Amino acid sequence: MSKFFVVATPIGNMGDITLRAIETLKSVDLILCEDTRETKKILDKYAINTPTMSYHAQSKLSKVEKIFELLEEGKNLALVSDAGTPTISDPGAMLVSKILARQDLARVIPIPGPSAVIAALSASGLPTHEFTFLGFLPHKKGRETLFKEIAVSERTMVFYESPHRILKTLESLIKFCPNKKVCIARELTKIYEEFKIGTPAEVLEYLTQNTEKQRGEFTVIVA
Repeated sequence: MSKFFVVATPIGNMGDITLRAIETLKSVDLILCEDTRETKKILDKYAINTPTMSYHAQSKLSKVEKIFELLEEGKNLALVSDAGTPTISDPGAMLVSKILARQDLARVIPIPGPSAVIAALSASGLPTHEFTFLGFLPHKKGRETLFKEIAVSERTMVFYESPHRILKTLESLIKFCPNKKVCIARELTKIYEEFKIGTPAEVLEYLTQNTEKQRGEFTVIVA
């Protein structure tokens, strides 16, 4: 049976890749990438010469059929995303589901590694014994409903946010849960990595006064 590896790659710092991930990416017949240009950076750094093929949210059905053909031929494939663990808030989840639906097609094997959610929680100082991950919040429909859920939740809530909406998100947290403790983890594992903890109002004031801190990728944690 073919093997289909789900391989976690660094979320910023290139040194965070695991030895097992490097060995796997070197050994497979093909690497499926969210963006081949992004994946090439880490492949070049670790002298990995395995061929690549794009697979992303806009990939056509013919691409899935091609992947199935390769697995039927006995090829071993690896799936990576642009950063972090594939299938977590990532189009790779649908592909893995389709492969598993074909029970004799391939064995799906996870190669664990970096995840922004876990990295942020581990250094936030907020309760981590129970948490709910919301992925990326919807832009419009259902957004207010989620903030209401966050307000009444007894679990820590974690989600991703873009720099374009981080201020509006903090304003919503001020509206629905002004007294909850919030941590924003920015640019995890990168040069400008930063954690800011406080009430939603305190964090919003900090970002408003330091506009350069509004750039980058954010993981938001609400206790």
